[in-house]
Amino acid sequence: MLSGLLESLFGGLSIGSVLLLAALGLAIVFGLMGVINMAHGELMMMGAYTTFVIQNALKKTALSEVYIFVALIAAFLVTALLGIILERGVVRYLYGRPLETLLATWGVSLILQQFVRSVSWQFVTGLGIFCLLFFGALWFLARRPDFERIRSWAIGIMLVLSSAIAIVASNILGGMYKLKFTKPWFGTQGVDVTAPKWLRGGLPIGDSQLPYTRLFIIVLTIACVAGIYWFLNKTPWGLRIRAVTQNRSMSACLGIPTKTVDALTFAIGSGLAGIAGCAVALLGSVSPNTGQA
Repeated sequence: MLSGLLESLFGGLSIGSVLLLAALGLAIVFGLMGVINMAHGELMMMGAYTTFVIQNALKKTALSEVYIFVALIAAFLVTALLGIILERGVVRYLYGRPLETLLATWGVSLILQQFVRSVSWQFVTGLGIFCLLFFGALWFLARRPDFERIRSWAIGIMLVLSSAIAIVASNILGGMYKLKFTKPWFGTQGVDVTAPKWLRGGLPIGDSQLPYTRLFIIVLTIACVAGIYWFLNKTPWGLRIRAVTQNRSMSACLGIPTKTVDALTFAIGSGLAGIAGCAVALLGSVSPNTGQA
């Protein structure tokens, strides 16, 4: 009876630690910008898939037993980069409009779910060709003195042309390389992350055993909370974030780059979601629906 209660409490504490990591990132973003990011769960999912990829990449190397630390760094960087792209590409145009922000980030969450279901070498190649053509053309046209006058129709034309060329080129390459090129990396099925040997088993306490993976998650959460506290209270950028949170207009008047602070804050919040996703991957199977769950 007592051992079962202890195991239940410990399990709840470890799951609560994951939720605390996710909530910490949400709280930082909402406190500064008033934005509720509906794609936050999908950022956790991307962190979990990053952990899976790192595990497979380091499986037969000398780092196989410490891959989890590499995965934590990679998950933070990948989701932080996605957070910056999300803030720069979508959220910054919707400040002060919470309903539209909710709808836009919910749409991003659906896109990320479908991305992990469909992503393949063909998809990545097509996306790379599109970005190269579209952004390369915009960079070239931006050097023209009359770019602002032709900006709208230039973007429309290049969007259509870049998309058409990317689709045709990726389909041609997909036909040349058959399944190896077109098969999805992840698909709809769940994938499993195996904990390193030193995280398997558990700590015996009486008749109970506390799994090392859940102990690791609790310690990880404590470290992240302590790290964020130190960053916000002991660093210059932490001071800027707190200043913008309290009074954005006055902070801008004092020379604080509020747009940079917004991007940095969104990156940190998204990075914490990635770390939470890494922790989730140790608890169970990872699928495109992990973020929604």
